[in-house]
Amino acid sequence: MSKPLWLAWVGEEMPPLEEVWCLYLRRFTIDHWYRFLKQRLHWTVPNFGTPKQSERWSDLMPLMTWELWLARDIVTDNPLPWQKSLDKFTPGRVAQAMGGVFAAIGTPTSPPKPRGKSPGWKAGKKRHRKNRCPIVKKTVTRPHKEPSVAV
Repeated sequence: MSKPLWLAWVGEEMPPLEEVWCLYLRRFTIDHWYRFLKQRLHWTVPNFGTPKQSERWSDLMPLMTWELWLARDIVTDNPLPWQKSLDKFTPGRVAQAMGGVFAAIGTPTSPPKPRGKSPGWKAGKKRHRKNRCPIVKKTVTRPHKEPSVAV
């Protein structure tokens, strides 16, 4: 027995019903992409101080995905001992092999300076507290029950 499928559409004009099921099937691809961003590219790990910094970090996620997509032809497979060799690389496998690409192309930065004693905070310079954003809580606080009075 089949169950009815309830779908919601947000937009100006609903597409024809023949296209709706194709759009519904795309949902799985998008869900897996978000999972990849969170687990492999560490989208949700940084704790930024401002929403603008978080937006910039989120704007980098599609760019990193495209970089991995375009680099799949130049990486060499370097599977871990429990992984099988692949002919067509997944984005995760490309990310795993990108270290070899970065080692081959080098870096435009200069080598790090030798470590020494830090000069510290300059005398007379004022310190300011970091601006904090309000905390968004996911849990709902329920009202406390009034104790019943026995007569």
